[in-house]
Amino acid sequence: MGRASISLRLTIWFGAIFLAGWVLFGMTMWVNLRRTLVDERYLTLSSRLDRLRTLLEKQEDAGTRYEDFTDFAHATGGGLEEIFRADGSRLLPSPSKAALAFPWPAIEANKEEKFYHVNAPDQPYWVLAHRSSLDGETVYLVAAAPEGQNLLVLDRFWEGLIASAPILLLISSAGGYWLSRKALQPVDRIAATARSISISNLSGRVPVVKSGDELERLAETCNAMLARLEVAVNQINQFTADASHELRGPISFVRTVAEVALRNPSADAESRKAFEDIVDETAKATVLLEDMLTLARADAERGDKALESLNLTAVVEEACAMARPIAEDRRLDLSVSLGASRFVNVRGDSSTLRRLLWILLDNALKYTQSPGRIDVALSTNSHHATVEVRDSGVGISAADLPCIFDRFYRADPSRSNVEGAGLGLAIAKWIAEMHHAQLSVTSEMHKGTVFQLIIPANLDPAPIS
Repeated sequence: MGRASISLRLTIWFGAIFLAGWVLFGMTMWVNLRRTLVDERYLTLSSRLDRLRTLLEKQEDAGTRYEDFTDFAHATGGGLEEIFRADGSRLLPSPSKAALAFPWPAIEANKEEKFYHVNAPDQPYWVLAHRSSLDGETVYLVAAAPEGQNLLVLDRFWEGLIASAPILLLISSAGGYWLSRKALQPVDRIAATARSISISNLSGRVPVVKSGDELERLAETCNAMLARLEVAVNQINQFTADASHELRGPISFVRTVAEVALRNPSADAESRKAFEDIVDETAKATVLLEDMLTLARADAERGDKALESLNLTAVVEEACAMARPIAEDRRLDLSVSLGASRFVNVRGDSSTLRRLLWILLDNALKYTQSPGRIDVALSTNSHHATVEVRDSGVGISAADLPCIFDRFYRADPSRSNVEGAGLGLAIAKWIAEMHHAQLSVTSEMHKGTVFQLIIPANLDPAPIS
């Protein structure tokens, strides 16, 4: 399984960072809310004790003071208030049964004020003890407030955070993916343009968006590299074409001299053998130079070659007619199936298509041993014409198949015993591309090879003479 795309990885990272930030934010807000609620309880209790102190100071009569204390406790805190002496005893009776049963913390006489957290049987409480003076005696005013409501608020807050996290995570991930895709669109355009540039189309350039960022610099760097590559390839193509053209003359001269020498009846056998070898090698060199010149011209061409309506059936018959004598000489069975229609109209160039088919047939003739079989089949449908050249030869290994259309590529040693420079299939591939056709190959070692040419049919052909 391949790695995830950059957009997906950025989305995952964005979502993970957002989730971590959301959790940190939630914890921070929860702690802040809890502190705020505790401070609110403290302020409430502090205000209550201040009012209680003022109320007690106004009354000097013990009975009236107790009544006021009881009324105040029931009115403000549910009866949870007490007045303790320094030794812990009550200055006044408890104002309610709840206050009497409440687990009041021990009074710390050395502190003027103390804020306690107490766990009662029903729920937690906050307790505030405040030191005061009443009738010249040091007393401690104590009040309690329940924490249950605060805990409910905190629970609701936390539940809200957890419930909203998936929705916000989904929204943030979708937004992150959209932003990453938008940010990487220039990269996609650069990649698409780069894929469309080939050895025959090095003039293409990637689009440059004047954004002043890294993507602009990347596009400019790619264009500069393509410009240098175009210059280098053009120089190589020009050199190949010039060298092929200039060498044809000397090689033709050497071949002519050798052929003339062979006509001399007085030449000895050793000399005749040397001249025959020269003629053979110069013939091979001539074919190689012609192939190199063909490919150099193919690289130099720009745009589509002018194509005309032609009968593909006739082209296949001509190519097979050229191959039949060689097949008979090598004791190979050459079978041709042209289908029901004698006219298969395509747009193309008859000479180059004939050369492509001859290259495929020549390849089959070279690598099929006697007794062997070569089958050529032409079939059509409403959109395409298909030519298959199938042989029962030595086959091509799986490792060599992806490279057989490369220039000067020779397959494994079992196939390299056959003469050739490895340019024929490269030329065939170029001719197929020139005709907007697809040339493919399948093969199995020791069982044979199938070349398939699929060429668009001419749906509105011109009359063929």
